[in-house]
Amino acid sequence: MQSESNAKTILSFNSGSSSLKIGLYLFQNGKEETLATGAAEALGTKDSRAWLQQGENFLVKENRAFSSARDAADFLSSALMAHSQTTPNAVGHRVVHGGPRLREHRRITPEVLKALEAATLFAPIHIPPALEVIHFATERFPAVPQVACLDTAFHRSIPEHAARFPLPDHFWQSGIRRYGFHGLSCESIVHTLGPELAPRTVIAHLGNGASVTAVKEGCSMETTMGLTPTGGVIMGTRSGDLDPGLLLHLLRDQAYTAQQLDRLLNHEAGLLGVSGKSSEMRELLEASSSSAAARLAVEMFCYSVRKAIGALVAVLGGLELLVFSGGIGEHAAAVRTDISVGLGYLGIAIDPEANARHAGVISTPGGRCVVRVVPSDEDLQIARHCLRLG
Repeated sequence: MQSESNAKTILSFNSGSSSLKIGLYLFQNGKEETLATGAAEALGTKDSRAWLQQGENFLVKENRAFSSARDAADFLSSALMAHSQTTPNAVGHRVVHGGPRLREHRRITPEVLKALEAATLFAPIHIPPALEVIHFATERFPAVPQVACLDTAFHRSIPEHAARFPLPDHFWQSGIRRYGFHGLSCESIVHTLGPELAPRTVIAHLGNGASVTAVKEGCSMETTMGLTPTGGVIMGTRSGDLDPGLLLHLLRDQAYTAQQLDRLLNHEAGLLGVSGKSSEMRELLEASSSSAAARLAVEMFCYSVRKAIGALVAVLGGLELLVFSGGIGEHAAAVRTDISVGLGYLGIAIDPEANARHAGVISTPGGRCVVRVVPSDEDLQIARHCLRLG
């Protein structure tokens, strides 16, 4: 049995393009305890806000201007440390993309930091704020190990024939490949399910960003996102997969610049682009009874995910477990139902009452394929990696 002195406190930072989540976790005697969680949202806008809570009690909840991810990290960690009166034993950081040189979660060294900086080329929206937070945390906790936890790491098991794009070899050699994302979410789900994870599982992480992953014996075999988080299924403001000829048409015949194309594909497409109303699934579901455009956006989203599930079942050679996670996957019963329509040939049938409860097994008893709603916890998964590597 571990002694009191072997207890480890881990601080995790989860950087997004315009948000930052924070968590403080205690590991002791083989048990995990969440001490506090928080977030700063809408960074760099007039609507930015922050909250910090312990259980159901808010320690901080206020509208507050944050100019950067570093500013938010300073505020949240200062408030958290003042309340907890502790110094973490390790600090973990979510980094969306490790690039071709970093394929595993790693303790941060000067060499690792250099590789992360080089990977900015692959994720220019997400990596710079993560680096800001890493530099801040290194200064704030100079004697504490820092760990980089990569969303791409879980997908390093994807075989070459699935990871390669059909392009000349020098592209592959330069790091142009399918990397995949939402890896920390998938790892969290695999950890949560433990022995209940089926040999052939599809994980549908559905939120403002969405991806679907084929998992065989706990390892990623294929996923819908590719070189960047823009590809795959339809998302809140991201297009997902498109005909490459469409991009050439926009560049050549409509004189789009690279900047305009980036804005279109990442910020003006997806549910927002189709509906012309919102990127939020909840709002679109509420509006679908009166808005044909909202209905179409929801229909296209569900069709896109359903088609991806079918393709990934072909990769796995069958399906025994379908998992819904992410903001939409965990909370939108109507979306889960619509996605499952037409998948009866896989043995998928949704129990309406269980589905309405948004948790646990939501499929009818006795089916060939179990369907579950499993909340993922990326921040806790970051802390687990820190415990192992810190």
